[in-house]
Amino acid sequence: MILSASGWRKVFAESGDENDTTLEIGDENSAIVAIAANTYIDYITKKTGLDQPVIVMGIDSRPTGPAIADVMMRVFAQRNIPVQYIGITAAPEIMAYSKTQSGFVYISASHNPIGHNGIKFGLGDGGVLPADEATLLADDFVMRCSKDDAYENAVRMILSANNEDTDWLYAECMAYKKAATTEYHKFAREVISNTKSFVQQNSLFSLIRQKAKASSIGIVADMNGSARTLSIDKSFFEECGISYFAINDQPGQIAHGIIPEPENLVYCAKEMERLHNEGHSEVILGYMPDCDGDRGNIVYWNEKTNKAEILKAQEVFSLSVLAELSFCSYMRDIAGSSADTKMAVCVNGPTSMRVNEIAEAFGAKVYRAEVGEANVVNLARVLRNSNYTVRILGEGSNGGTITHPAAVRDPLNTIFAFIKLLMLRDQVLPDGRVCSGMFKRWCEVSGNLNSYKEDFTLSDILATLPVYTTTGVSEQRAILKIKTSDHGELKRKFQPLFEASWKKNLPIFKKKYGIFSYEAFTTNGIHENGSLTEFSLSGKGGLKIVFKNTNSQPIAFIWMRGSGTEPVFRVMCDVKGDNKELEKLLLEWESRMLIRADNSKE
Repeated sequence: MILSASGWRKVFAESGDENDTTLEIGDENSAIVAIAANTYIDYITKKTGLDQPVIVMGIDSRPTGPAIADVMMRVFAQRNIPVQYIGITAAPEIMAYSKTQSGFVYISASHNPIGHNGIKFGLGDGGVLPADEATLLADDFVMRCSKDDAYENAVRMILSANNEDTDWLYAECMAYKKAATTEYHKFAREVISNTKSFVQQNSLFSLIRQKAKASSIGIVADMNGSARTLSIDKSFFEECGISYFAINDQPGQIAHGIIPEPENLVYCAKEMERLHNEGHSEVILGYMPDCDGDRGNIVYWNEKTNKAEILKAQEVFSLSVLAELSFCSYMRDIAGSSADTKMAVCVNGPTSMRVNEIAEAFGAKVYRAEVGEANVVNLARVLRNSNYTVRILGEGSNGGTITHPAAVRDPLNTIFAFIKLLMLRDQVLPDGRVCSGMFKRWCEVSGNLNSYKEDFTLSDILATLPVYTTTGVSEQRAILKIKTSDHGELKRKFQPLFEASWKKNLPIFKKKYGIFSYEAFTTNGIHENGSLTEFSLSGKGGLKIVFKNTNSQPIAFIWMRGSGTEPVFRVMCDVKGDNKELEKLLLEWESRMLIRADNSKE
């Protein structure tokens, strides 16, 4: 089992085949689940000081979810811990609902193959446990699993549960599911509008509805059998005056690969083109969530090419950052307030540097954390405690957008960032002031005012994004098979190879690519440190080497880190401008040196 702050994951299918669609998890996996549940009970009772904290529990739409949930419920029942089981639920939904209770357990393996499953733990703050707390929980779990009588004790806990108690938990499921969707709907309104005021929320959504109906906007969703099939998406879009179309919209109807990357977004694109051929020209946006429904990348209608096109993950995140920073500026103008707020954006190490350019245009500063949703969320919490406003955060490398006050990715918030960007245009306020629309605001601060036109589309907005060439996270060339388990040691062996090759190739870098110097950075947890002289100090964290021009301005970087949720080692490259040649050269250079380091016998 891989234990990380983002969740615990393994192949739970009894056969051990990661692509097996069986419902069965077997006795040994059941024992592991029981120990995990018992560990969490002891953790949360101590953390909250409550003898009977109320736990919300849910699953995504994977086949093994019900079996895992059943074991956990039996352990909770045996320990007299009250549980609200809500069945199949999207991650943002259960986390929004958990704010009303003591904590949550969510059974999911996110985008991993169908035979995988896992467990996320949280308290009542709507997010997964912070990295330091997650480490304590994982260490305790490992210690309990290592005991000689661990298996026997786990079986005893499962078998001693009262069947009537667990039966009642299932009986209450529908009522709690309804409560969860109601709470999620309320919370989605708050997140999208960035206000708790019901009056102000109504004002914004009324304007969006008016604009959406006037211009006839439609959305298509390829649910791919995910947990979002039983969530609020359809009703939420339709109450905002937005037409909604869905495919593969039955829970468990997993029709193709789970990860929402280009190879799987093609089905959403085909459906959008089919709808256009049938006269539904209003469908301009589409999305596909992963199995737990917290991540969804985007397809859009390009009226210039007259076809549906897939946005790259980094583009999705960059556009979301642009939209939400512009929305903050827009809402300040509406309220007539000053713009003296310290703004920040939190991202992971491999997020493209295009985000820095967007943030700087709006006067915001970018802070980077190690890969892992929990790391980015916790960094944002630290910055807010230092009086920063952190409206938007996430992991650009996978397109995962987190919009405050949410503490988890949510495709609903991503889609509405785009909708606000398209719908909220110039308007005259009741006091006579003219308030610039969100896209025009971006054009003004980025020096692109010549690109603005009244009848702009998403294609026009995309054309104003800073241009970067970035390795896609799901590309095969971005994934290396590394034998060395000690990644700090791997990077120690990599360093002399890099330094020697850098010295040898520097004249070519200078002359052909304008690269004159470099600086190494490490991201570990919520901390980023530059001027790194010993690459090994990054350990299992991220290592980034930033290349600079003659003015010491960053123009490219290479990055590396072993995955915390999959047995792979990831690499990527980011280059300023449309420069596929340099991106390919730097990535291959990095990969060759890593393979040599991995095979080194020193």
